[in-house]
Amino acid sequence: MATKNTAAKSSTTKKATTKATAKKATPKKPTAKKPMTKATAKTATTKATAKKTAARKTTPKKAAPKPDATRRNAPAKKDPTGRPSSVAAGAARASGERARRRATPLLTAAVESAATSSAQATPPAPATSSTTSSTAATKAATAAVKAGAPGKTSATTTAPAGGRGAHRPRPNPRSEASSKATRQAGIRPQSPRAKRKADEAARRHLRVAPPPAPTPPAPDPTATQTDMALPVPGIEELLSASIAAMRMAAQGAGFSPEEVERRIAATLAFIRRRIEGDYSVDEFGYDEHFAENVIFPLLRPLYRKWFRVEVRGLENIPDEGGALIVSNHSGTIAIDSLMVAQAIHDEHPKHRVMRALGADLVFQTPFVGAFARRGGSTLATNADVDRLFAQGELVGVFPEGFKGVGKPFKERYKLQRFGRGGFVSAALKAGVPIIPTSVVGAEEIAPMIGNMKTVARLLGVPYAPITPTFPLLGPLGLIPLPSKWIIEFGAPIETASHGEGASEDPMLVFDLTDQVRETIQQTLYSLLMQRRSVFF
Repeated sequence: MATKNTAAKSSTTKKATTKATAKKATPKKPTAKKPMTKATAKTATTKATAKKTAARKTTPKKAAPKPDATRRNAPAKKDPTGRPSSVAAGAARASGERARRRATPLLTAAVESAATSSAQATPPAPATSSTTSSTAATKAATAAVKAGAPGKTSATTTAPAGGRGAHRPRPNPRSEASSKATRQAGIRPQSPRAKRKADEAARRHLRVAPPPAPTPPAPDPTATQTDMALPVPGIEELLSASIAAMRMAAQGAGFSPEEVERRIAATLAFIRRRIEGDYSVDEFGYDEHFAENVIFPLLRPLYRKWFRVEVRGLENIPDEGGALIVSNHSGTIAIDSLMVAQAIHDEHPKHRVMRALGADLVFQTPFVGAFARRGGSTLATNADVDRLFAQGELVGVFPEGFKGVGKPFKERYKLQRFGRGGFVSAALKAGVPIIPTSVVGAEEIAPMIGNMKTVARLLGVPYAPITPTFPLLGPLGLIPLPSKWIIEFGAPIETASHGEGASEDPMLVFDLTDQVRETIQQTLYSLLMQRRSVFF
């Protein structure tokens, strides 16, 4: 029952809303004055009665009475002049406002639009009564609403000015026509081959611009030299630059470029052989490859340019077989043994190598011991000497030892004691000749004017020399003075004629030792008489 009343009330509200909207939308037409009739008189009487009733009712709040369904459907009353009364007009306005609030915007917009269009399409006709015109407008609006699809509004419907617009989705524009529209228009789709051909034709007229060259980053003014990347030269460039520098240095020193290139080639060959291990070392530590390419080339400038060594008596050294070189020892810095070995190697026709005998201290000193071993030196023991003679080597010995090297300058060229004659015993046992050798010029390379015995004791060395340049000039004081050297190899003393047991005879050993010492001493005096100057 409640549902039926609600439906009846809703339909009545819709009809009243439609009628009010149609009446508001219909323009007012001038009506001709009609003569007073009974109906008109009755309407005027009703109006006057309503005014009196409203005046009698005094309430604190004036509110328009809710019109029921009968009053909403009743036609508006007009005054005798043909116009609706003020009460009817007010009731109609109130009914229209309430209906507009309760109605949905979509229905209201559709009804008002349909009423407006029907009012514009209907030609003006003489108005017989307001009920007839409003009924016609309502029917037209209802027909227009029914004509449309449910839930949709016509595309031509426009919302009235000042009212709400219709709730419709925004149009979605498309950049190209649909396939259905294309078929209806008679347009055939383009085939892939035709499209590819059209693209190629359009591509011929296009010119591809080359990509822009990358711009190098601007240098940082705050960066230091180490922060900036520097070009690293290759190995070939380094070698070429080194060879060019060596050529320039050789030309400045008076050497020919060919000689420089030959030495560079020999140096590179030496490095290659050392890396590959293509060299041999004997049982005493002698490295012939190292001595020929390192030791002798290093000593050669001192031998030829600094000391300007003059060699005499090379014919007394045998071309082959064993022999014993016995020489004086002097110079504070024991380099006279190196110069004697250099003289034999460079000046002898067979370029023989002297195997020098050294004290224990030489081979216990770091670097010096390894250097001496590689150069051919060995420890001064009877076992090593016997083996060297058995192999036919040329052995060198300096019997004075540290007593001859560390003697003061005032005792220069005065031989010290030759010990117990062990070298003579070894020569007698092996049956090799003894060659006395005298060296002049070594005493002046570092004149020893004093000896710091306390320092020598602390360092564990035989002496601590004081020279005109050391320790006054520090390490520079160790540089030898460029004195003029003379090396003379005396006539050999034969030992093979003394027999096999001669080495066991002490008197024979002593006599031969003294003979060798006197020969060297007399030769020194003779050479000193022949020398013009210490340095020339």
